[in-house]
Amino acid sequence: MAQPTTVPRRSIIVVPVLNEVTGVRDMLEQLKRIQVDLLFVDDHSTDGTLEIISEAVRLNPDKYFLLERPRKMGFGTAVIAGFMWALDRDYDRILEMDGDYSHDPADVPALLAAAEEYDLVIGSRYSGGIRVRNWPFTRLALSVGAGYYVRAVTGLPLRDPTSGFKCFRREVLASLNLDEIHSNGYSFNIEMNYRTWMAAFTVVEVPIVFTERTGGKSKMSGAIVIEALWRVWAFALEKRFRRRPEGRAENRIRN
Repeated sequence: MAQPTTVPRRSIIVVPVLNEVTGVRDMLEQLKRIQVDLLFVDDHSTDGTLEIISEAVRLNPDKYFLLERPRKMGFGTAVIAGFMWALDRDYDRILEMDGDYSHDPADVPALLAAAEEYDLVIGSRYSGGIRVRNWPFTRLALSVGAGYYVRAVTGLPLRDPTSGFKCFRREVLASLNLDEIHSNGYSFNIEMNYRTWMAAFTVVEVPIVFTERTGGKSKMSGAIVIEALWRVWAFALEKRFRRRPEGRAENRIRN
């Protein structure tokens, strides 16, 4: 009897960028070695980022793609636009990754491997210990504290709910109403994780090493933190403060 043929998964990384010339250059160099497509969503970069991406797309039109937007429209909307683009083109695995090279492209295969078993795979900075390089204590405390805060308010049992490095099976994104997600920054990643978990999809955190950017300017601001603080309560209120998902009995999160 002939053995069944394994069909390769079509995978793509959505990378929102705004003036990330150093990070994008390094990311492209590393991702050449990985069998995954790449979609940059650019919010009108003016530092040379757009030129580097455009040249990569010209040289590799079947692997690299660019979605240009006319102005800065927000991190969350950029990622959603990328997700919709990927869904329209029938990708099986859709990843999200920062454009500043703080996420190591070498970790992409581990996320894809875990996605063979789990619906959402989160690259966690705090699974099995703290794996963050070159952050000041105040930034680290804010990030770690966010995990405790989110869990206390919503019940979402993640160590790193604000991580922006993750892999979705297409079934997850296709089932969510992406048009109704308007969060940005920290709160966007929290909302995507929370809605996935509440929809009874399976979730796993896999350890990664996060390295603070070496170039460009961080997009973190007080407004982003404040948005996350109040939106977490809005997410919980929407579900009437239910502490666990309904649906499939095998729903689980593994840290």
